[in-house]
Amino acid sequence: MNDATLSADASKLIAPPAAARQSQFRLIAACSIGNALEMYDFTVYSFFALLIGRLFFPSDSPYGSLLLAVATFGIGFVMRPLGGLVIGSYADRRGRKAAMTLTIALMVAGTLCIAFAPTYAQAGVMGSLVILSGRLLQGFSLGGEIGASTAMLMEAGEVGQRGFRVSWQLGSQGISALIGALTGAVLYATLSPQALESWGWRLPFLGGLLIAPVGLYIRSKLDETHEAEPDAPSPLGTLMREHGAKVGLGILSVTAGTVGMYLVVFFMPTYMIRVLKMPPSLSLLSGCATGLTMLVASLVSGRLADRLARRKPLVIGALLFNVVAVVPAFWLMTHMPSVPLVLALSVMLTAAANLGSTPMLLMLMELLPASVRASGLSVIYSVGVTVFGGSSQFIVTWLIAKTGNPLAPALYLVACGVVTLCAVSAIRERRVS
Repeated sequence: MNDATLSADASKLIAPPAAARQSQFRLIAACSIGNALEMYDFTVYSFFALLIGRLFFPSDSPYGSLLLAVATFGIGFVMRPLGGLVIGSYADRRGRKAAMTLTIALMVAGTLCIAFAPTYAQAGVMGSLVILSGRLLQGFSLGGEIGASTAMLMEAGEVGQRGFRVSWQLGSQGISALIGALTGAVLYATLSPQALESWGWRLPFLGGLLIAPVGLYIRSKLDETHEAEPDAPSPLGTLMREHGAKVGLGILSVTAGTVGMYLVVFFMPTYMIRVLKMPPSLSLLSGCATGLTMLVASLVSGRLADRLARRKPLVIGALLFNVVAVVPAFWLMTHMPSVPLVLALSVMLTAAANLGSTPMLLMLMELLPASVRASGLSVIYSVGVTVFGGSSQFIVTWLIAKTGNPLAPALYLVACGVVTLCAVSAIRERRVS
């Protein structure tokens, strides 16, 4: 055997692992990019909620514009269950890849509406309706996105790295929150209030559109992981008929996680400005800190989920910690308001919540067969986020305005945590290959 033959044989041995790594990287990027784009838009909208409220929802009440702005933020969630039903079923019948291509196209349409909406001063109520339409399109697309893309992450690749792959779905939300917060901080620091109100607030939404062509291209190169039988019954009918109880438990199981994310990560900058009276440029650092924490904690959680024999104790432990710690944390924020303290406490709560998120997702998906997995997770996540997460900012803003109690967000988080603890305790964990 000559040297050329030896080199050729060696390259054959080396190539497959490199190709596998490249394939996994492409898979993770393709499946995470849609969720990342949507979370980026949500983050930016949250950080500019006060400004958007003034521009599109003028009101004489000091809390009126903010309430209307966060209500519009929340109303996008109303479309999520419908998106979960329609696109989730489509993913189980036609494949994950087709559904993921559809969702990213809808996301782009929604973001365009927000980026180019005329203000109330320019077009009256029509401007408000354009913003509303954009949020509805975004909500519909994300309702189906999470089920299709997370199911593909779970189904593709080695079983022993399933948690790591799925963790990027949550980690991408952290990246988006970090980038969105940094963008907001830079704009607040560099632009005058007049420029920010005139055109500066639109820049982050326009910037988010740049990632869409990349996402569409990468997704077009993926291999399908699920093909339904031609004569298979309706996924939604099967899901509700045979797995309805699991879906119900799943919805309650995501309550604390989704409320915690939308309050601690997205609502905290508004809370710091409105309640703690901190300057906008400094309060946006909260989004940067919690975004980075989400990324790191999610990846650590994914690795732990792959190594632990049982995932349920990790989920329950994270939930218990947050239920016990959230009220003291908010008490410290309100009685000793300083940027370092608020950042440290926000990071602590975010890390604890995200340590249990990836194993929770895996537990829910492994409860369901592949034929209804995308539909099931889409319904669980979209309904849970709509009922609890999407309404959380509006609820706590209303509670603070009505009661004057700055601990209202913490008390709401405790109630949601208790609900989730009861639901998770009732789930029977199972591992599937």
